Amino acid sequence: MSSPLSHPLVRTFLSSVERRTAALPAVRREELLEDLREEIAAALADAPAQNLAGGFTGGPAEGFAEHPAEDPADHPAEGPTDRPAEGPETDGGAAAGVGEERVRRVLDWIGTPEEIAADALAEESGSLPPEPENVGGTWLTLGLAVLPVPLCLVPGVGIPLGLVAALGALVRLWRSAPWVRREKRQATLFVLSPLVTVPVLAAALSLAFDGISAAAFVASLLMALTLPVIGAARLARSAARLRERAGQGAGRSGSGPIAHGPTTPLR
Repeated sequence: MSSPLSHPLVRTFLSSVERRTAALPAVRREELLEDLREEIAAALADAPAQNLAGGFTGGPAEGFAEHPAEDPADHPAEGPTDRPAEGPETDGGAAAGVGEERVRRVLDWIGTPEEIAADALAEESGSLPPEPENVGGTWLTLGLAVLPVPLCLVPGVGIPLGLVAALGALVRLWRSAPWVRREKRQATLFVLSPLVTVPVLAAALSLAFDGISAAAFVASLLMALTLPVIGAARLARSAARLRERAGQGAGRSGSGPIAHGPTTPLR
């Protein structure tokens, strides 16, 4: 008896997942593949007459399950049936003779190799995959990220306003979807960098010019603004690339002749 995992579609599916998860540790990748093998084998071998969506797939024993007391000899006019007999070659669909359409349906139900690999890699890195957001939300976050330093120039309330803007930028940054955790950590350092760079630059300028002046303080603020601006520019490019890829993916999926419903990837 052949295993359902020997089906060419299943082998291609597992090979694609293995190739796309090459960045995972070997042990983690093998665990993922073993989970997939068990999931596929169970879906192909168990309950052959039960459709994944809740209906019937037309398994080999479907007719007799409906009428167990009926004898085929009672209907001689119906002629020989096309339904395969139970035996080693069918075994409820678990052998190599399992229908290709049924294998495709099971694999679609599990998810595409791309989805499974993306989820596994995101889980391994401890972050969720980035998702595009509207342009207005992105620019609001980036504007708050660079605003603290200019706000410090406002007499009297500048420094408190700058701290509030920095806090708002960090909250929006860590709640926003377009950036992965690594980018958020780097951006946090850029946003908070003026807390270190402004005093250091002001002290250096005061030593160079025998005392701090208003002009020297403004110059230190402008120089300290460089890092937040660089961080915001990097985040803007990353968010723009993500929106572009999402738009291209939507264009490709909408141009095909058949629209497929969403699948549920294996988590």
